[in-house]
Amino acid sequence: MEKTLNRIHPVSDPEATYFLQVSWEKDLGTGFGVILSDGQCAWTGTVPEAEISREAADMEMNREKYVEELKKALIAGEESAGKYNFAIS
Repeated sequence: MEKTLNRIHPVSDPEATYFLQVSWEKDLGTGFGVILSDGQCAWTGTVPEAEISREAADMEMNREKYVEELKKALIAGEESAGKYNFAIS
């Protein structure tokens, strides 16, 4: 299993720091798990392969392109800093 951990500063609260861990088996397109923490609390979830396909279809985006964008936003870290915004709600 592969994992990444990134520090994010959401646009909804720019002074706050969160940590986002993403874990996956083969690649993000087969589904992945997430853990989001503010240092005091943690929230977990999973995104199954079917949800990824549905989201890509909803956005009228090629599935492979959608998975590439997920990689850039969720696991690229410093390479994508400033290119993606996160909002916590």
